[in-house]
Amino acid sequence: VQLQASGGGLVQPGGSLRLSCAYSGLPSDLYAIAWFRQAPGTERTRLSCISRSTGLTYYEDFVKGRFTISRDDAKNTVYLQMNSLKPEDTAVYHCATGSLKAYLLNHDMDYWGEGTLVTVSS
Repeated sequence: VQLQASGGGLVQPGGSLRLSCAYSGLPSDLYAIAWFRQAPGTERTRLSCISRSTGLTYYEDFVKGRFTISRDDAKNTVYLQMNSLKPEDTAVYHCATGSLKAYLLNHDMDYWGEGTLVTVSS
């Protein structure tokens, strides 16, 4: 199983970025894809998740209305569109895969990819 996040960079407050998570080798359609982030000195925080079997999406309250998760099954890629970015969104963003239940219960996911750094600053 491999996951690779990309699309990070430097963006001004109020700006947008779209992150991509390219995945391969998932053993089952039951594996969901989720986005997390970790800022320096803080714990990793879950952001959003999409079920590969149903397409249902889940968001943490603090990103609802600003972040949108989507998928392109033909490309084996999941996206995280981030709008109205704030300096406090600065973090390393990771994608991961595991069961939807694990995500909803805030348990650890099975596989993680390397992160991509997002810096929101003027």
